[in-house]
Amino acid sequence: MNRTGLFIALSLALVIGVLFGVYPELDLKLAALFYDPHTRSFPLKLDGYAAFARDAAMWIAWGLALPSIVALVVKLIRPDRPLLIKGRTIAFLLLTLSLSAIVITNLTFKSYWGRPRPVVVTEFGGDMQFVPWWDPRGGCGRNCSFFSGEGATAFWTLAPAALAPPAIRPVAYGAAVLFGLTTSVLRMAFGGHFFTDIAAAGLVTFIVIWLLHGYIYRWPSTRLTDEGVDAALTRFAMPGFRLRRRLFGGRRREADTSPAA
Repeated sequence: MNRTGLFIALSLALVIGVLFGVYPELDLKLAALFYDPHTRSFPLKLDGYAAFARDAAMWIAWGLALPSIVALVVKLIRPDRPLLIKGRTIAFLLLTLSLSAIVITNLTFKSYWGRPRPVVVTEFGGDMQFVPWWDPRGGCGRNCSFFSGEGATAFWTLAPAALAPPAIRPVAYGAAVLFGLTTSVLRMAFGGHFFTDIAAAGLVTFIVIWLLHGYIYRWPSTRLTDEGVDAALTRFAMPGFRLRRRLFGGRRREADTSPAA
């Protein structure tokens, strides 16, 4: 997570954005590689193994986040106990996943950027007009094409890769990029997204991860500590914990002192 990585990501974003903005038909040509004009469909969409691979990719990504989710839930229920996982790890993984795969993608762009998916545009047997990546005025009303939520989730694996031991971190980065590319190309093969959709997903996700890694780990003015995150969660959850103890603790005492007891 150094400046070189950010420079590469921003450079790719500029090149891809300009190239596919000037020549938007490139998106159609790349999508056509997976389209069968004889059956007027994207054949891989009906393949059971490919569908399983798509689901498995999401299971893997969310599986990497699951320990942090469990640790957070346990902490919110029992704030009197220390976190099961390092506080910064939980904050970094869950914030990057929430922002890249949920907030920015699904709650923002996919809800308000009306770009139709390849499978529904007229060039591939649908009834909607193709629009380039930069045009939000397409005919899609909800759950639209720009940009890929599953692609963002797959590329999010760069976040746990960033926390890998330094000796294996380059391998972890390579595996995360390969995982993101494979998952994203599979979405293209299903007719679910154009190339620019998955490119935007990967680049935006990387930038979110880079910024939050800097905020949480690298920059002296904002750098967090594991103890500080634990203490903040304790302060947040403790009022509710005390209220539960008063309510349910009182009921238990009454039950213990009742004649039936």
